[in-house]
Amino acid sequence: MRIDNVHSSAASARDATEFIATALPFVEAIERGARRLTTNRYDAEDLVQETLLKAYNGFHTFEGGTNMQAWLFRIMRNTWISNFRAQQRTPVEQLCEDFTDAQLSAGLRHGADGARSAENEALAHLPDDAVLEALRAIPQANRMVVYYADVEGYPYREIATLMDTPIGTVMSRLARGRARLRVLLADHQAALPAGRAR
Repeated sequence: MRIDNVHSSAASARDATEFIATALPFVEAIERGARRLTTNRYDAEDLVQETLLKAYNGFHTFEGGTNMQAWLFRIMRNTWISNFRAQQRTPVEQLCEDFTDAQLSAGLRHGADGARSAENEALAHLPDDAVLEALRAIPQANRMVVYYADVEGYPYREIATLMDTPIGTVMSRLARGRARLRVLLADHQAALPAGRAR
């Protein structure tokens, strides 16, 4: 065994011991706080475990002599917010065995080629036919970014996550999509008779 490995394992053991001694008095307070943030005991236990794991991994950033409980609570709160946002982006899952065939067939709206996509379903509910036609006329990638940003109201970062693309790509597709949409809607407006122009 090399000498630097011995020193690093001794240092990590010392860090672990120091972390336990510093954090242990606040575990009960963290557990109470986790129960207030979450909806059930199991989620609270998971939140406490994740908080302590993150705190241990980031213990080198903790400044000695400062408030350990406040530091742990900040980590727990940020972890809870991140988890909550991730859950908001995740679609609700339900086992298909909970549905009967009659419910499934009644719930689907079929077009000429089968069930419609969620995006097409949402576009179909837009109130203005001109906007709907213009959205359909722009390229698919730009249309989805415009839909997520302007109809659903997602921020750039969440759109990038949803579409698995860099945030810069989202911004450029949105700019191009909006520009194309403006041109199409202006053309439509110009084509309306004078009495129908809005």
